Amino acid sequence: MIKEYLFGKTLKEITEIVKENKLPAYTAKQICDWLYKKNIRSIDKMTNLSKKARTILNEKYEYGLKEPVSVQTSSDGTKKYLFKTGKHYIEAAYIPTDDRATLCVSSQAGCKYACEFCMTGRQGFQAHLSANEILNQIKSLPEFDKLTNIVYMGMGEPFDNFDEVLKSTEIMTSEYGFAWSPKRITVSTNGIISGIKRFLNESKCNLAISIHTPFEKERERIMPIQKTNPISEVLKIVRNHDFGRQRRISFEYIVFKGFNDSMKHADELARLVSGFWARVNLIRFHEIPGTELKGTDYKILEKFRDRLNEKGITATIRASRGQDIDAACGLLSTKELKGKS
Repeated sequence: MIKEYLFGKTLKEITEIVKENKLPAYTAKQICDWLYKKNIRSIDKMTNLSKKARTILNEKYEYGLKEPVSVQTSSDGTKKYLFKTGKHYIEAAYIPTDDRATLCVSSQAGCKYACEFCMTGRQGFQAHLSANEILNQIKSLPEFDKLTNIVYMGMGEPFDNFDEVLKSTEIMTSEYGFAWSPKRITVSTNGIISGIKRFLNESKCNLAISIHTPFEKERERIMPIQKTNPISEVLKIVRNHDFGRQRRISFEYIVFKGFNDSMKHADELARLVSGFWARVNLIRFHEIPGTELKGTDYKILEKFRDRLNEKGITATIRASRGQDIDAACGLLSTKELKGKS
């Protein structure tokens, strides 16, 4: 019999398990406390549960927390963790700075959206990750207690796996779970309109939208999602939503040499995102196999940022991290897949 994992289940799901097994109702919160607030790895360690309760749970369930397969450490302190999920491999990148420690997590193994600049897209789609597999990337880390922020910017498109992603953020932000502020969590999307609508209404976490060029025909060349989910429609939906001041939106913009790094692009991008309480994150592109796209010169990147700032847009250049360990998403898992084939 294949046992289910307890780790990654919501309080509602744990309550159902407790009810089905005729355990006291208060046991559900006790179990969640052990799963998400304590540093244990087995049901037997849940010492305030009766021996009978632990025996019943052990018959049908496993705790469900697994160690990474391997880790690569960069000279700048970035760490890239490899995890095995079923037959597939996924990655999470730990990025420490002076004042924060961010973990970039994956939501899928592979990705079906085939963006021109993305190594994960070269793998194609392999599997959705469960809330267990998403949260395992976080809780199993030796640096878990140091984490200040989570970004869903690893492998996969989070809104293509919406329910499990939302379930994972519920556990992270609920009092029965990690009890984190939603402001510590950012979910990134390439622009799936149906997912954005749900996310804005069902979550309080921050939203990041990948733009990469303000011109729709250009965007279609490097991001096939543009054909069915045009960025103009995406921004219309976001513009009409009341974010208040407790939640931020950011726009991701990878800058490619001779493709989207002109002042014309900066001016049009400024026009496109004007009026948002938002930030534009400019990202240096580090070349990957299988594309003619190149990274732009740093001086041009600075001019691009300055032009946006002059137009009243808050723009920053995201620091490049982990270059010496192939920190581009998907590179490590791709190598592992090839090694096993």
